[in-house]
Amino acid sequence: MRKMLLSLLLLASLVGSLALEDLDGKAFVFPVATKTARVVLKPTIPRPLTNFTVCMRVLTELTRGYTLFSYASKRTANEILLYSEKPNQYGFYVGGPGVLFNVPPKFSNSPAGEHVCASWESATGLAELWVNGQPLVRKSLRKGFSVSPEAIIMLGQEQDSYGGGFDINQCLVGEITDVYMWERVLSPDEVVFAWHNYPLPDYLINWKSLSYDIVGDVIAKPALLSAQRAG
Repeated sequence: MRKMLLSLLLLASLVGSLALEDLDGKAFVFPVATKTARVVLKPTIPRPLTNFTVCMRVLTELTRGYTLFSYASKRTANEILLYSEKPNQYGFYVGGPGVLFNVPPKFSNSPAGEHVCASWESATGLAELWVNGQPLVRKSLRKGFSVSPEAIIMLGQEQDSYGGGFDINQCLVGEITDVYMWERVLSPDEVVFAWHNYPLPDYLINWKSLSYDIVGDVIAKPALLSAQRAG
């Protein structure tokens, strides 16, 4: 009987750890500045990435830099990093090096927050950034590189080391929602579809079927920003 109970408890813990949650209409709220609060995403990355797109929606009043998406491997902390350097400027890093994208004010400053998509293609080294469905000038970044699939992925906190090295001055205060990732570069039409939150195939990270852990002062609440307002 004892062995049966232990087996049932182990099975329950495994089922819980693999549970996927539909977060449609919800957001992760980061209410205060802290160097501990973060959301750890737990997707399955089946192989090294030579192409990807990551999209999300963010609402904040910060004027300093803050982290949206941090993907760290044992090889480099900034395997993939999407970071707001300051208002109307984003840094996009792959395998360590990064490029800056300056956002025209007419593309941003929306009361619905900003929808941001970043894409990268190894074969050409082209990096793309889209804000609220609008493209910015493509940049060259890490041609021929491949992103390690063995990674720790976080929202709202930058990893300066594998799974750690946090800085309170780089954290997000605000909310983030509609986080998706694909193992390909989205077409221009698909980026607009993502802005409006239309479903697209081949997710690596799917907001409507998400495995994650909350660490510290982060709260899942109904989203204040939505695809309907952004459209």
